[in-house]
Amino acid sequence: MNTVYFIGIGGIGMSAIARYYKHKGYRVSGYDRTPSELTHALEKEGIEVHYEDRPELVPANKEQTLVVYTPAIPSDMKELVKVQSEGYRVVKRSKILGELTTGQRALPIAGTHGKTTTSTLLAHILETSPEGCSAFLGGISNNYGTNFLLNSNDVVLDVLKVSVDVEVVRIHSCDGGYLWVKLKERAVELVGFHYHYVV
Repeated sequence: MNTVYFIGIGGIGMSAIARYYKHKGYRVSGYDRTPSELTHALEKEGIEVHYEDRPELVPANKEQTLVVYTPAIPSDMKELVKVQSEGYRVVKRSKILGELTTGQRALPIAGTHGKTTTSTLLAHILETSPEGCSAFLGGISNNYGTNFLLNSNDVVLDVLKVSVDVEVVRIHSCDGGYLWVKLKERAVELVGFHYHYVV
């Protein structure tokens, strides 16, 4: 695989993954419905983005192309129908994050509210320490001007919406929609749970 194509590349989470693959040397491009500051930033970083549903712009080499999409994309979108029907490897954003953290020391932040703030604070603490980290953030950090940090070590920080094996997880202000974390070991901190959601 040498190419990654994103359907919905302008989302805050999708754009961070696109930046990851670009930094790793893959050919990266994608579709989004609406131009934005974020898509323009991706274009300045060398990532091709288009804004019309045009299946002919999907990379042709399906054997070498991974397609990542967000469930916000309608199921009848022409590009999505093309890749699903023609044998491309097509993966939801949540699953690809799980794959990216495999074999890494994952430090996910989960919950209903405060994930982006908490993850950005933790990323800054780690980034200014000798440890460092790679981070997929849920917003653009004022300190770094991006939603993605890359480090050569094996510490990966993420705003968690996916089942992954983790080292440490902090779950706070949580309602029933975020209780599918598969905890591997080590440490769990639960903050602000309502008792009727804990079973």
